[in-house]
Amino acid sequence: MSRISASVDISRRPEEVFAYVTDPSHLPEWQESAVAVRRTGGTPGTSGQRVTVTRHVGRRDIDMNVELTALDPPRSWQVHGVDGPVRPDLRGTIEPLDGGARSRVTLSVDFEGHGVGKALVPLVVRPQVRREMPRDEQTLKDILERGAPA
Repeated sequence: MSRISASVDISRRPEEVFAYVTDPSHLPEWQESAVAVRRTGGTPGTSGQRVTVTRHVGRRDIDMNVELTALDPPRSWQVHGVDGPVRPDLRGTIEPLDGGARSRVTLSVDFEGHGVGKALVPLVVRPQVRREMPRDEQTLKDILERGAPA
């Protein structure tokens, strides 16, 4: 399957955007399907950190256990699902604009389906993410440009 990608320009420095967007506790603030986040292992802000993200998918809330697998502040990060029927693989990049005064955030995600997830990914998950991702990025932009602490 092809990755789903979207970008947004944000009037904040890359370091500030990176600090906010890679802190999983902020996910429910800017991702509409994220209901809750719980840390489950590793050191916060480092590769190997694990969290459980509860997401509203279709008509159900589903827990997704993910691990921060790569971290290159303030340029990029990667998160990968470690178990469950739907395992996301998210790659995020931040490109400095205007000499570092602004940032372009690009999110790119794909999914592995296991068991029932093989049916859920094309029928429910991918269509929901295609609709939601541009709104999520706009919400992220709005929050950060209003001056949310990074």
